[in-house]
Amino acid sequence: MSSNKKYWKSVEELDGNSSIVEALKNNEFVEEIPTDEFLGNGGLLSSSSTSRRDFLKYVGFSTAAATLAACEGPVHMSIPYVVQPEQIIPGIADYYATTVFDGFDFANLLVKTREGRPIKIDNNTIEGAKFAANARVHASILSLYDSMRLKEPKIAGKNATWIDVDSKIKSSLADAKAKGGQVVLLTSTLASPSTEKLIAEFTSNNPNAKHVIYDAVSSSETLDAFETVYGERALVDYDFSKAAVIVSVGADFLGDWQGGNYDSGYAKGRIPQGPKGSQKISRHFQFEANMTLSGAAADKRVAMSTANQKQALVLIYNTVVGAAVPVILDAKLKAEVTKAALQLKAAGSAGVLVSGIQDKNAQLLVLAINQALASSSFSSIGTRQIRKGSNEKVAQLVKDMKAGSVHTLIMSGVNPAYSLPNSTDFVEGLKKVSLSASFSLREDETASLTTIAAAAPHYLESWGDVSITKGNYGLTQPTIRPLFNTKQFQDLLLSVNGFVGSYYDYLKSNFASNVSGSTWNQVLHDGVFVGEASSVSAGSADYTSAANALSQSKAVQNLELVLYTKTGLGDGQQANNPWLQEFPDPITRVSWDNYVTVSHADAKLLKLTNEIVANGGLDGSYATITTADGVKLENVPVIVQPGQAVGTVGLALGYGKKVALKEEMQVGVNGYSLYKGFNNVQSVSLTKVDGDHQFACVQGQKTLMGRGDIIKETTLEIFNTKDAEHWNEKPMVSLDHKEVEATAVDLWTSFDRSIGQHFNLSIDLNACTGCGSCVIACHAENNVPVVGKDEIRRSRDMHWLRIDRYYSSEETFAGDNERKENIAGLSSSLSTFNEMEHASDNPQVSFQPVMCQHCNHAPCETVCPVAATSHGRQGQNQMAYNRCVGTRYCANNCPYKVRRFNWFLYNNNSEFDFNMNDDLGRMVLNPDVAVRSRGVMEKCSMCIQKTQATILTAKNEGREVVDGEFQTACSSACTTGAMVFGDINDKESQVAKLVEDERMYHLLEHVGTKPNVIYHVKVRNT
Repeated sequence: MSSNKKYWKSVEELDGNSSIVEALKNNEFVEEIPTDEFLGNGGLLSSSSTSRRDFLKYVGFSTAAATLAACEGPVHMSIPYVVQPEQIIPGIADYYATTVFDGFDFANLLVKTREGRPIKIDNNTIEGAKFAANARVHASILSLYDSMRLKEPKIAGKNATWIDVDSKIKSSLADAKAKGGQVVLLTSTLASPSTEKLIAEFTSNNPNAKHVIYDAVSSSETLDAFETVYGERALVDYDFSKAAVIVSVGADFLGDWQGGNYDSGYAKGRIPQGPKGSQKISRHFQFEANMTLSGAAADKRVAMSTANQKQALVLIYNTVVGAAVPVILDAKLKAEVTKAALQLKAAGSAGVLVSGIQDKNAQLLVLAINQALASSSFSSIGTRQIRKGSNEKVAQLVKDMKAGSVHTLIMSGVNPAYSLPNSTDFVEGLKKVSLSASFSLREDETASLTTIAAAAPHYLESWGDVSITKGNYGLTQPTIRPLFNTKQFQDLLLSVNGFVGSYYDYLKSNFASNVSGSTWNQVLHDGVFVGEASSVSAGSADYTSAANALSQSKAVQNLELVLYTKTGLGDGQQANNPWLQEFPDPITRVSWDNYVTVSHADAKLLKLTNEIVANGGLDGSYATITTADGVKLENVPVIVQPGQAVGTVGLALGYGKKVALKEEMQVGVNGYSLYKGFNNVQSVSLTKVDGDHQFACVQGQKTLMGRGDIIKETTLEIFNTKDAEHWNEKPMVSLDHKEVEATAVDLWTSFDRSIGQHFNLSIDLNACTGCGSCVIACHAENNVPVVGKDEIRRSRDMHWLRIDRYYSSEETFAGDNERKENIAGLSSSLSTFNEMEHASDNPQVSFQPVMCQHCNHAPCETVCPVAATSHGRQGQNQMAYNRCVGTRYCANNCPYKVRRFNWFLYNNNSEFDFNMNDDLGRMVLNPDVAVRSRGVMEKCSMCIQKTQATILTAKNEGREVVDGEFQTACSSACTTGAMVFGDINDKESQVAKLVEDERMYHLLEHVGTKPNVIYHVKVRNT
């Protein structure tokens, strides 16, 4: 076992500020070796008795001895199975189907386990399992092994037993009943039929009890509107695959709007389909303030404030239903909105309108417009049950607590002391509650203040049921025994209700009331059951009054703050997850931070700046945000964001947590403090303060600058009317003074790759939304280390897969190309390119996933002095980590810059105190993939461990591999179908057909590397 003792050579070394010691550390030799003195003296050379043979012998012996010493690893004693469990075969993965809903995110999953350890989240692809995992759900596997989890229950801050907890709560309930005090169950939206029944039984047994539902990120206004018209508190589950025209007014439906998970349907309509020459894709209009994933994907994006969005929504209502409500919009915006409204009306049932404006009148107009269109994408059948919170009831609860009316408060899945905008009022009221209990994964801001901090299990340790949409029923099953002394909230309710048995027993006994036509074992195996969803009939509402009220909306006095949730952290539940903290935001490419986004015009006015410094890092100004009520958020970093609507600023929720987090995770500012009235739009002022913030930004370049060999795109009209040579131009080179295609020229002799498998990965730029699920899935599958903010800032990120984001410097990428082609002369080119480095005020956006391209003529392979990187028969560029000596020649010679160097030992190193630094966190590591050491180069392996496992499985079963079986971590995580992986030697495979598609091209094709990763030209329906 290695020692942690510290040794030093001199007392001077104990002085951490000694410049002498630092200088000596940096100098390999204190004095220069006198080579000139020795080699230049013929007498000394001739008198030397050591022969060349002896010299080489000594050197060889010492090198071999050092190598053997370096290869000696630590000894770890392992304990084998005495009796091996029948269901576990060492080295073979087991998969469990489960459905998850944590109050914010939801998905139908397959959980991969190895020797009893869950190590990877995959999407459940069985029929009926339509909800895929986003980046946060993929990362939730790591939250299971969070060392900061609450490991046992506590009463008054001291460890306790569950018997004590049950006794204390029962005693308090009895006391509340005797005194007539209120008992409140405060939970997030549950979407669990069995839990909702349990709560109904509890409130029936306790007439003084009530259930209050609190969603940290509210959809209350949308729920109120739907309830007014349809009589049910629910959300519409839109099907964007049926839409030919999509108009979004402030709804980031490719992000977290209404829970997300709309990207799969959306992508189906974005890939050109139909006969050649008349192919179609949907047309997408986006009106928004912040630059979002939906805005980045739109064919036409118009930046406007929320006040203008309300006017735009009224104008669309007028156009579609023939009303004449007065609208106040400037001429330019009015023309853009009218254009979208006319196309929406013309589309009829093939059109759909969505809105994220948190205003009941706005949401009533959304319902009215979709009813008038008879939109096939809009259906009242199978409504979403994932948001049920009521702003009014939460506000009343806080008032009751402050008044001393609440006797017992039991919470589950909520952290109001952190996420409530009036959290100080909540904390003040909590002191007046006789007994409070919080079921929580961590001793967070709320649990640390309650009488009882009840340790709750992770969903991968729990039983449960979930009904995400009406008619859709899923079971949650444990994939590992509880790691700690935890208990589910439902078990407490069962105990209080007097039910004898476990929650599993209760769940099973209620199964038949939720499912008909299937068995418990079948649904448990499949993870999901799809039954008949009843429709809710539409009622009526006074839409004209709603339109009139909305048209009277006034713009804010100062700047308009638009609060949102980031793709990485969402509502902040997983703030202690290093994978998500290090995940670069798809739009800004910044990790480890939230920030206020400001338009270029407003930044110039307020003297706010961003600057790329000498080491490639990004620095930015600080600002203080002050609301109209005087609430301040100080020292907020600033990002000057292309596409931000002038007069608006954006700020992400979910950051700024300080309790039950490792120090490295305590980043950002708490935007919930500005979330007054659960309204994501606030009137604020912005003031610059002294200092510069150091961002961890992984992409210094902002614009594409007309480099059409990286991202290729065209319009639908050109795509349909012109040959591929026009919109997918092949690079040409000179050969024997004749122009030939670059791909026809080879420096190396090609090998016969027609035998066996030859893997290719296809990436369709039309379908990629930049969601980042693939990035997190790659992390989990391949043991990619987390390096922290400082290393990211030094451009030492270890992501095997990155998603580059490019802006246009003109309004369109076509405008970029035109401007580049019209450059005349050297001076003109210098000034033009300098200007093109700056993105347009409202740029078009493109995402491009980039990983190792697995080139058939790989430039990295030819420069490695020790043959650590070589090419396999199946098309993969392979890495032999044990051979790598870290020269980094390969990274220098890679035109795609996808190789990652281990500058340090990132596991078992207290300098990098993330999941790989403790035994619990290392339980997530994939045993099929080596954990790399310091000085080793690594990169995408095209998940060779997965392809080989697929081949071996088929071989053992005596069959051929079926198309679709071969998957990489990224392709299996991709919810939109943008990534397709397979064997191109199977001519019937999907990827083989995509290789032959006219839209196919290779990245930097003119270099002649012949990659095995292909891209498809982006087609815009402008």
